[in-house]
Order: sequence, then structure tokens, then C-alpha cells
Amino acid sequence: MAVKQMLAQWNEFTASLRAERFVDDQFSQLKQLQDESSPNFVIEVVYLFFDDSQKLIDEMGRALEQNSVDFKQVDDNVHQLKGSSASIGAARVKSWCVAFRDFCETKNLEMCLRCLQQVRCECVLLRSKLEYLFTLERNIVEAGGTVPMME
Repeated sequence: MAVKQMLAQWNEFTASLRAERFVDDQFSQLKQLQDESSPNFVIEVVYLFFDDSQKLIDEMGRALEQNSVDFKQVDDNVHQLKGSSASIGAARVKSWCVAFRDFCETKNLEMCLRCLQQVRCECVLLRSKLEYLFTLERNIVEAGGTVPMME
């Protein structure tokens, strides 16, 4: 595939990521921190986010399965996930964390379990989307092109 076609595909895909709120301006700002001295910066940060978020999600799941749920601990984990999702621009994950925290505050176990499932799904979807984006970018570079900045 020609670089021009790949760039058009990249532009369309990044526009859809933003339109569907998978990522926000913070993701664009994160990408601007990447340069020749750290060409894999964004990939490394994003994969650290996914590793950490999986651990937090697993912890929340275990906590919500207990006979006596420690909603404060669950809320602390959700707060941490909300902060890290905000820092990479994972808008939909962050948005679900906001709702999740509200249900932790009211100790609504059923809704906490629903939010946990939704956060888990959003993380899986986001990972799939960003892996595709990174593949597109790698293909553009390998074909001799330059990946533009996200707007």
C-alpha cells in the first residue's frame, strides 16, 4: 500500500478515535512528547497503562466479590485508574471511572459490578484500537513516510 493511502487511512482512523471518544486532547499531547530520542515513548506509556489498568481491574473484581465489600478500597483503585486513563487521554475509560466512583460512594454493589464490566470492556476496546493505530504508524514509517501529529 502506498504511503499516501496509509496516511489517508491514518487520518480517517484517528478522526474516528476522537469522534467516538476513545481518546481526547490529552492523547494528542502525549503523542507530541514523542521524538527521535524516544520513538517508542507513546507505545511504552500506553502499554504501561494497560498493564496497570489490568491489575487494578483484577483487584477491583476481587474486592467486589468479597462478602463484605471494602468500597473505600475499590474507590481508591477506581480513582487511580481514572487518573491514569486521564493522563493518556483514554476518555471513555475515564468517563466510566467517574460513574463507577459515584456508585462506590453510595455502596451500590450491583452498579459497581456493571461499571467494572464496562471499564473492562472499554480497556479491551481501547487496547485493540490503539494497537491498530500503532500498526498503521509503524507501516507508514517502514514505507518511508512520516506520521503526522494528531490534532
